[in-house]
Amino acid sequence: MGKLPNAVVKRILTEKAGGLRVSGPALEQAVAATEGYLARLAQEAERSATENRRKTLMDADIQSARAKIG
Repeated sequence: MGKLPNAVVKRILTEKAGGLRVSGPALEQAVAATEGYLARLAQEAERSATENRRKTLMDADIQSARAKIG
């Protein structure tokens, strides 16, 4: 399993899926997908901060990254 807490991902899935239950394999896939998205988001946000000569990620970096990767 990944580093994200399964319970958090499962709660979000359950809430957004109208209360449906989530199987173990589906949860594993969702955790992996979420971690992949966060990794891409962090990399793109890092580019933004670096371009602006900062060592701190700011909300504008995250917003810019979200706009680029979706």
